[in-house]
Amino acid sequence: MFDTGEMIALLAIMLVMVFAGVHIAVALGIGAVAGIYMMQGDMIVVRNFIANTAYEALRDYVFAVIPLFMLMGDFLAKCGAARDLFALINRLARWLPGRLAIATVFANAVFAFVTGVSIAAAAAFSRIAYPEMKRYGYERKFALGCIAGSACLGMLIPPSVLMIVWGVLTEQAIGKIFIAGIIPGFVVVAFYCAYILGVAWLQPHRVGIGAAAASVPPEMALDSAEFREVLVSTLLVLALVAATLGGIWLGFFTPTEGAGVGAALALLLALWKGLRAKELFEIVLSVGRTSAPLLLLLFCAQLYSRVLSMTGLTAAAKELFIASGLGPLGVLAIMVAIWFVLGCLIDSISIILLTVPVFAPVAMALGFDPLAFSILGILAIECGLLTPPFGMLVFTVKAALPQEASVGEIFRGAIPYWFALIGAVIVIAVFPRLATWLPEVGMAIGR
Repeated sequence: MFDTGEMIALLAIMLVMVFAGVHIAVALGIGAVAGIYMMQGDMIVVRNFIANTAYEALRDYVFAVIPLFMLMGDFLAKCGAARDLFALINRLARWLPGRLAIATVFANAVFAFVTGVSIAAAAAFSRIAYPEMKRYGYERKFALGCIAGSACLGMLIPPSVLMIVWGVLTEQAIGKIFIAGIIPGFVVVAFYCAYILGVAWLQPHRVGIGAAAASVPPEMALDSAEFREVLVSTLLVLALVAATLGGIWLGFFTPTEGAGVGAALALLLALWKGLRAKELFEIVLSVGRTSAPLLLLLFCAQLYSRVLSMTGLTAAAKELFIASGLGPLGVLAIMVAIWFVLGCLIDSISIILLTVPVFAPVAMALGFDPLAFSILGILAIECGLLTPPFGMLVFTVKAALPQEASVGEIFRGAIPYWFALIGAVIVIAVFPRLATWLPEVGMAIGR
């Protein structure tokens, strides 16, 4: 066990490296090594500890969930599934005011079921949805804010990479976290759509409502053959989602097996839609380059988490929060505030790796349901994707459309979506059953 000074020194070492720009995996690893050495004073013990942790962590086949779900998403993204989704929802929702923005939100929600990565959605829909909104007369700030805000759904709706990382760190069933995120994800969708409809009602000029608004733009109009092709493609994507998540939910297979099934079905769909061998190679290479650093991050995070427990820092933080007299909601408010501040500075996965090993045991000790807390935490952390100065999704939209608007304008357009995420955090805190009910139903059916 460490005394207070040693605990502060250990945290300071790690935080100084993170904010100095050292890669989060390196910072976590060095912090963990420093902690073990401070306790044992023997590099052989440190080496054995690292070796044992690496073996136990990386041999667990649950880690295959990450590259397999990434493969599933990339196969579908590459074969035009996102464009088909947007075209179909736009066609079916043409009677709605602000329908292009609503089509963007719903297409992002469906696309989130197969990608699990917000940045991919932001990049894709910047190129798919924005040209149509621009042609239709949408206010630029509103259109770009809608794309950045709705891309957040990629991390809120399963199979989210953040959910996988959270599940690995807290040793929760990843399948349950997946299912727990579905209803909260659509609560966010409802908030987004309510805002868009409110703007369309109160400020119709911002959504291009005028003489041309009653018809579908010629480029998006589909003849009967094209409509059938887009409809079949979308239904196949929905069937893939149902087979993958439904199988996990009902207990037919584990999340890793479900990810394998989803990747295989996505490959078949992509080949049917004309995926070439060169593109297949590029996808596999891209997924390898993206998932390998994530696996290193998870190993270093497990190392860091074990060291925190061994040094007594996790127990000390738990006792500090419980003795503060703030009560469960007061402590939760402090955690959310810390997540908001960190969201201005570092990326979402890094925030989870740094805070969850400390916050999750505290939340359990205060009586929070682990599933509800995980979804609430992911919602709060996702706010950072729209928060300046880091705002990764805003910069992704800017990079995809470099000549269209300034970063500040996109940030301003995304502010209502940030407040919608805050609203969802409050709703889950007040009504945790929104996160826990569906997994309980799945368990009951699985029996």
